[in-house]
Amino acid sequence: MSNLDSKPIPTRCGGRGDVPGEPVHELLTGRLVPLGDSTVVRRLLPNLGRRMVGAWCFVDHYGPDDIADEPGMQVAPHPHMGLQTVSWLHAGEVLHRDSLGSLQTVRPFELGLMTSGRAISHSEESPREHAPTLHGAQLWVALPDGDRHTAPAFEHHAELPVVNAPGLTATVILGELDGAVSPGTAYTPIVGADLALAAGTDVRLPLEPDFEYAVLAMSGATEVDGVPVEHGSMLYLGSGRDELPLRAETGSGLMLLGGEPFAEELVMWWNFIGRSHQDIEEARKDWSEGSRFGEVHGYDGGRLPAPELPPVPLKPRGRVR
Repeated sequence: MSNLDSKPIPTRCGGRGDVPGEPVHELLTGRLVPLGDSTVVRRLLPNLGRRMVGAWCFVDHYGPDDIADEPGMQVAPHPHMGLQTVSWLHAGEVLHRDSLGSLQTVRPFELGLMTSGRAISHSEESPREHAPTLHGAQLWVALPDGDRHTAPAFEHHAELPVVNAPGLTATVILGELDGAVSPGTAYTPIVGADLALAAGTDVRLPLEPDFEYAVLAMSGATEVDGVPVEHGSMLYLGSGRDELPLRAETGSGLMLLGGEPFAEELVMWWNFIGRSHQDIEEARKDWSEGSRFGEVHGYDGGRLPAPELPPVPLKPRGRVR
């Protein structure tokens, strides 16, 4: 997945200083951002007032979109550095290609996990013959300093562990939830889970008090700790919770995102995460010159050019504006 803004805003995030040490309610609404030629996403992170949730640093939600007579998602080859990408679908398919030679169709409720490490490039597209509906989320996870130069890798996991409670099915996408551990490689204490709630559900989900959390509403309307959260919005919950009340009058779908607050301060610009302006400048130069990030073979079209850097140096800072 890519940040396709032609003039991306430098995002400075990380650090524990602004993480609430107690439960809070911050309802975040997404801004509409075009992704390729025919897909519009709701960008929930980074947000005006909230930059990260644990190591989760970028969240796009899209659909459900009718693409029966459309090309669907078409994102040309682009680079990544210092992060992991998570592809998660409720409907449709995404064909992933990368500079390692990976070629994988990711389908609903399967995990597509790409670790960029020091450098990788990839493309994402709806297959030529595709389902009529596209609905999902694209997310990034920041890599800690000790792992951000690791070798790039791609994982596809069609089978994921599930936690069940009355009216609730929780699929563990990344990290751990209630003792169930995802097979996806994680570099920080983290959790990502898909929550399917049946009509009439009134349940409490166990949480880790040391984690901070947010809940993204994928479909339907749900009360999260008594707060109505509607389709396409996200409720930031802070930390200090050992359980989370969930109530749904109709069937609904959520994503639970959480993790240990990310201690390091980061610089995020375009599709790169670094620790300094120099990190970002070098990555942009390498992509523009065709080095370091490899080549994606098989995509029908050219690759994305890097935007111009802003005129002032990028500096890391805390987690909220």
